[in-house]
Order: sequence, then structure tokens, then C-alpha cells
Amino acid sequence: MIRHIVFFTVQEEHLQEVRAGLSILTGIPYARLLEIGTNVKTDQLGTEIDLVVYGEFDDEAALAAYKAHPDYQLSIERVRPLREKRIAADYDSRTAVTRPL
Repeated sequence: MIRHIVFFTVQEEHLQEVRAGLSILTGIPYARLLEIGTNVKTDQLGTEIDLVVYGEFDDEAALAAYKAHPDYQLSIERVRPLREKRIAADYDSRTAVTRPL
């Protein structure tokens, strides 16, 4: 399974509009799970992230199909002009470290 995680920073006045733009992604059918979360900012050292997209996909082909869907581009068009920073990472959960090495 591929886990897709994207972090966004957004000015407060655009937070709800960016959240709504990201919510478009939840209608794309290729994810096992797709969530748009608002950072509750309880970590003492890192509170700069405002929104998180978290997705789980069966494989890289499913993630690619998700990114090729027209609603993905629609979300980008709505979010990109309003967001500040975007940081993304994808990893294969089968190769993730799950116990001490």
C-alpha cells in the first residue's frame, strides 16, 4: 500500500477556502482512504502546518490514477493560488520500518 501525505501552510483568512478546495479530492475513487485534516497544533516544536491530506492507495498505479483524475486538477486550480507551502511524501507501507532496527 502507498501512503500519500501532503502538508500545507495557509494564511488564516484562506484556511476554509483551501480546506474546501482540498475536499474535492475525497470524491476521487482510487483511494482506499482519503482524509483532509486541520492541524490541531499540539506539537511543541512544529505548528506551522495548517492542513494535511492523507491518502492510502493499493499501489502506485492507483495513486497515479488519482492524480490523473480531473477533480485532482480542479482541486489544484482552487488551492494553489491560496496556499503558501506544500510538502508531499509517498511511501510504500510494506517497506516502512515498524519496529526497532
